[in-house]
Amino acid sequence: MRSSVDTVVFVGASTGGTTAIRTILERLPADAPPVLVVQHLPPGFMRGFAKRLGEGCSACVAEAASGAQVRRGHVYVAPGGRHLAIERRGTGYGIAIADGDRVNRHKPSVDVLFESAARVLRDKAIGVLLTGMGNDGARGMLAIRSAGGHTIAQDRASSVVFGMPREAIALGGAVEVLGLSDIAARILALARPHAAIA
Repeated sequence: MRSSVDTVVFVGASTGGTTAIRTILERLPADAPPVLVVQHLPPGFMRGFAKRLGEGCSACVAEAASGAQVRRGHVYVAPGGRHLAIERRGTGYGIAIADGDRVNRHKPSVDVLFESAARVLRDKAIGVLLTGMGNDGARGMLAIRSAGGHTIAQDRASSVVFGMPREAIALGGAVEVLGLSDIAARILALARPHAAIA
């Protein structure tokens, strides 16, 4: 099994996102690229959300912990009330958890995650912005695209609330706009050219 990491997937969502994220993760294989997730939920719900995601996924799903090494076949869900980011650690990548102010009225914020992806991964980042209200993630998605990464916005037809994807599209941050059922396959196709063999 491939274990080293090159491409990393970053997913942000709000209203309707719990189902959308599950739909994507359940279609990814056990050796898929690592996935970092920000879902807008009250703090007390995040651990249970991560646990429920893991029940239907081939990948290992857990609430993200500061200092954890980012590994293939793993999904890291932002903890409640804390920001999630990725950082360079030696020849690989690690998880960074921070407190700080709300961004776009949210903590965790999709923009915080996506902007760290743009800084650290640049063209090896895949940003996916799913259903949700407001504009969190739009600026960060543009940052990923500007750094050479690939970005996907969920389309209107499959979104419960088209607010966040719409804002990212309007800002010029979305390379592609796809229906929910097509996103997992596209992630895998995009990751294949960058697959690192350990």
